[in-house]
This record gives sequence, structure tokens and C-alpha cells, in this order.
Amino acid sequence: MAPKKEEVSIELPRLDIRMMEVQLVGDSPLIVHSWSEKAKKEMLGKQMKAAKGAKEAKNPKADYEAAMYRLPDGGFGFPSVAFKAAAVTAGTSVAGLTKVAARQAFHILGEDVDVKGAFDGSSARVNLVRIEGAAPTMREDMVRVGMGTADLRYRPEFTSWFANVLVRYNANVLSESQILNLLNVSGFAVGVGEWRPEKDGQYGMFHVAAEGEVEKLVAGLNRRAA
Repeated sequence: MAPKKEEVSIELPRLDIRMMEVQLVGDSPLIVHSWSEKAKKEMLGKQMKAAKGAKEAKNPKADYEAAMYRLPDGGFGFPSVAFKAAAVTAGTSVAGLTKVAARQAFHILGEDVDVKGAFDGSSARVNLVRIEGAAPTMREDMVRVGMGTADLRYRPEFTSWFANVLVRYNANVLSESQILNLLNVSGFAVGVGEWRPEKDGQYGMFHVAAEGEVEKLVAGLNRRAA
């Protein structure tokens, strides 16, 4: 008769899920570059072996508008996952914290938006953090594409910006002060958007706002606009 297996009970620590709202203030301009519907359709056409039409004339204004992330009310957004990814990457510089642990310890929440897909009838839901502050301006950059061919890109640039992010975290893994430290480090060392520090640039840098800092920023922007 086979010996009876001893049952082992496993006790998992109870989750301690908390919410925290954090204000982030930009330290350098944020360059935004969403995938445009036109670019996605061109990519799908290549993959479906569709016949190529004549190349359209460049329309800087249309390219600029298409590069934005828009919220349902017309406001501007940026993927919340970019802020989480920056904080997770920054976690490698915090002693004793691995990327895996950081990834599982918190989430950054924004507003869900349905984005039209390249294929008719398709869409994708993305979560966006609202970007506030001064209105974006059109930025022109010369880039190298393909086999080194030069091209001009037109993208939105937010020079004075801030964002209110909602952080949902497991307090058994990271404390409120550790989350704030992660966000601060990520804003300095990693950044978000195009040409950020992580990619050898200096754009998309930010820090956790001090008390009253956002109010002063908004007041300054209002005086400038008056």
C-alpha cells in the first residue's frame, strides 16, 4: 500500500492594496509620437502584400496631429505604461529591488481610450495619463530612416507640462515613500517619450511635485497667457 501523502498547507500573505495620487512635473520637454492610422495601414498593407499606391505628399500639420494621443474630451494624453516602465527600469538602481518585484508591486492608472486599428473594424484599448500645462507646439526634427535616408518628422512637444497619476500598489512589497522615490529616480534617469535619458537624450524628464508646485506652475502659465 502506497504511503499516504502528507498535505502541506500554504499560507500566502494577504494583499495590502492601496491607492495614491502623485503629481509629476516635467523637467524637460516631452516629445510625443503616437503611431498614426496612416503608418499602421501602410504596415498592414506590406504584411498583406497589398499593391502599393503612389506616395502621398508630406503634410506636416497632419503628421503633427496624428502623432498625438487624444482623450475623449479632446485633452492630451500619454501611455500610462510608459511611466510604469520608467519606474521599473529605475528600480535596478534601488538596492535589493529587482525588475520582477517592481513590475508586480504597482500599477499606474490613467483613462482608457479606444484607438482605431489599421484593419477595418479593429481597435485597441490604451490607458492614457492626462498631460496638462502649456499647449503642445509643433516640433521639426531631421531623422535617419531605412538605409540612412534623411527625413523630416513633425511631432508634438510639451515644454511646460505636468501629470496627475494614480498609483495602485501592494504595500507589502513597496511603501509609499519607496514608490515616490522610484518615480523621482525614473524621471531623472529614464524619462518618457522620444529622446529620453534612457535613449541617450535629455527630453521627457520629470520629478515628483513638491506641495503647491503645480498650483504655482498653473498660475505662471495663466499669467503668461493673459
